[in-house]
Amino acid sequence: MTLSLTRRGSVLALAGAGIAAATPALAQSGRVSGVERDRQSIRAMAGDYRVRFNFQETVPFVSDYTPLEPKTSGGYESVRVIKDEGDFIQLQHMLVAEHEGQNFVIKHWRQDWTYQPRTVLVYERRNYWSVANVSSADRRGAWSQTVWQTDDSPRYGGVGRWDYANGRTIWTSGPTARPLARRDAIRNPPYERYLSINRHALTPTGWVHEQDNEKIGTRNGQLTAIVHEDGVNTYDHFNEYPVVAADAYWADTAVYWAGVRQAWDDAIERRRGVWVEEEAQNGAITGPTLMGLADRIHSDQITTQPALVEAQAAITQATSQSA
Repeated sequence: MTLSLTRRGSVLALAGAGIAAATPALAQSGRVSGVERDRQSIRAMAGDYRVRFNFQETVPFVSDYTPLEPKTSGGYESVRVIKDEGDFIQLQHMLVAEHEGQNFVIKHWRQDWTYQPRTVLVYERRNYWSVANVSSADRRGAWSQTVWQTDDSPRYGGVGRWDYANGRTIWTSGPTARPLARRDAIRNPPYERYLSINRHALTPTGWVHEQDNEKIGTRNGQLTAIVHEDGVNTYDHFNEYPVVAADAYWADTAVYWAGVRQAWDDAIERRRGVWVEEEAQNGAITGPTLMGLADRIHSDQITTQPALVEAQAAITQATSQSA
């Protein structure tokens, strides 16, 4: 399958430009401009980090709702550029944890960045994502960011532009719908989706992902804003954790996950969208199967090809229902 659903746009003339890793200082320096400056800003998010995830509900919009107490978590995360085709860049996140002397790697979210996209995969309603056209005016000079869950099932997609005014490097999306995160879904809350503005900005110590989340529920048959939430997720350069564990996991499973990504792309292309059931604990119902197969590859319990056969069957079964 082609990548038309998630990254279709102009093919850039980048011959000879190379794919050297960018640094935040270079991306902010002004020594490059235009699309190459954007590319370096995206690539600058790769690295090894101490991460902090901070969420706080602030303003309620209905009289019978009380905002939750702030929620904070964190850990260590390695982010790698796994594909760079000029107008299309993929960043894979991997969480690294230690328990009782053992290192554990959890494949985390993935960012796909596409220059001047003709389409973007968007969250339309519960369990369903559709391929939406992007107008010529909206895509001119813009990048889409499509975010995928731990098992490479879809999460959300939005379109925005990089901006360098006032000495900062920041990408801001338009309003972007997405399903509930686990932290909310497990509570059976009165809201069922987010409508978010996402900002990615480079900082002197790494980068930050800021979220303006409007939490939406259904009341009297109408979508209703329940409460606003601020999210601030910081990524500060840090490598005093078992970085080698993340790279070893990816070396063992990269071919498997490439096949899984292709299977999801095929499922999306077949119907110009995809239906897949989500559950509170695991996100897409495919999560335990697909993540478990990768863990078995990493621990030498199964080889890549039979694992891919099982993964493709699981994706086909989970996406067989029409929207």
